[in-house]
Amino acid sequence: MKILLLGATGLIGSSILARLLSAGHSVIAVSRGRANVRRQFPQAQWVSLDLRMAEAQKWTPYLEGVDAVVNCAGVLGKSAADSTDAAHSRGPATLFAACEQAGVKRVVHFSAVGVDRQTPSEFSRSKAEGDAALKATALDWVILRPSVVVGRRAYGGSGLFRGLAALPMLPRFKDAGELQIVQLDDVVATALFFLEPSAPARVELEIVGPRRLTFNEVVAIYRKWLGSRPAQLVDVPDWLIDGMYRLGDFLAWLGWRTPIRSIAKQEMVRGAIGDPTPWTNMTGIKPQSLEAALMAEPADVREKWFARIYALKPLIFAVTALFWISTALVSFGPGWDIGLGLLYEGGLSGPIVPLAVIAGATSDLIIGIAIAFRRTSKIALVAALVLSFIYLILGTILVPRLWRDPLGPMLKIWSVMVLNVVSLAIVDDR
Repeated sequence: MKILLLGATGLIGSSILARLLSAGHSVIAVSRGRANVRRQFPQAQWVSLDLRMAEAQKWTPYLEGVDAVVNCAGVLGKSAADSTDAAHSRGPATLFAACEQAGVKRVVHFSAVGVDRQTPSEFSRSKAEGDAALKATALDWVILRPSVVVGRRAYGGSGLFRGLAALPMLPRFKDAGELQIVQLDDVVATALFFLEPSAPARVELEIVGPRRLTFNEVVAIYRKWLGSRPAQLVDVPDWLIDGMYRLGDFLAWLGWRTPIRSIAKQEMVRGAIGDPTPWTNMTGIKPQSLEAALMAEPADVREKWFARIYALKPLIFAVTALFWISTALVSFGPGWDIGLGLLYEGGLSGPIVPLAVIAGATSDLIIGIAIAFRRTSKIALVAALVLSFIYLILGTILVPRLWRDPLGPMLKIWSVMVLNVVSLAIVDDR
């Protein structure tokens, strides 16, 4: 078959892509980026398209000869680069209209469990609107509504549960609704089932796990998998919890993909539960429990490393960005005369001295701000490494006594460079 796959670099989309390619299908994989995933699957025909495309005709070249469309595109909420309306509602509606015009019949569309019953956030509202747009067409549509999807790969919820499981203390999520965790393998198998020509069409199914669990119970299962003792549950003030969600909103505005956001809180209260019986009866797929799936693949040291680093990653990037920003502010402010003095001590004179201090401070400030933004963080970290080496060389040439300074400014710069290298190593979130 020839299949157009949207959201091909996400958790569900990339897994479906791998299965389709291994089965010999031809896949047009649509995404906005993720060069690393593209390099993993060179057999696919990769297309860079944005669901904010306004006209159905723009899809026409990519729908020629296509047997089916699988839409896995989705975002948690609005951010610097994401729009729930474009990803879940307006964008898919345009695509569905294009499918009708091109004669593509089968569309397998991923929504979210419970959006047909309750829509407390822009995420669930836009998902419900996308479902309605598909149901209004004459296509052979299939709407799959999975609960929280987890798998061996650490994306989204899988990563969050691992990270929380590594913490010695865990907040009580008193307002969180119950979850029926569903395994990625079961979700992928369902999508492949409905791509078969003989599969039923015009159906809506909830794809949920067999057990209802509280949020803390899910984390406890992951702790057991990691070989950790039960966590100490603590009651955290509401204002502090709200502050964490607002911080997540700010990080999302900077372009970072964080599952801890205000919209996530709204969805957590709603929960993610449903009835797996119609799904099993129609497909024959019996959902795995979270415990059974984890037990089948024991955690190794890589899982433990990831879990421990998960909560440290935002701290590492915050400290790195603030370090460079702070050095700039100090150089422009109380450290101005000290900076001038060091350059005069090194034998420089004239107007070049204040210009050099300004140039250095400005470079530090630009690097710090760029590290804070996800889109520019990688190149900024490389620039920070280069600038650190320049400072090291110039300091050695101009003021060699700094190597003997008991506070160790020339020695401590190596720690800064190592922190930059670590940040580069963990900057990717997929």
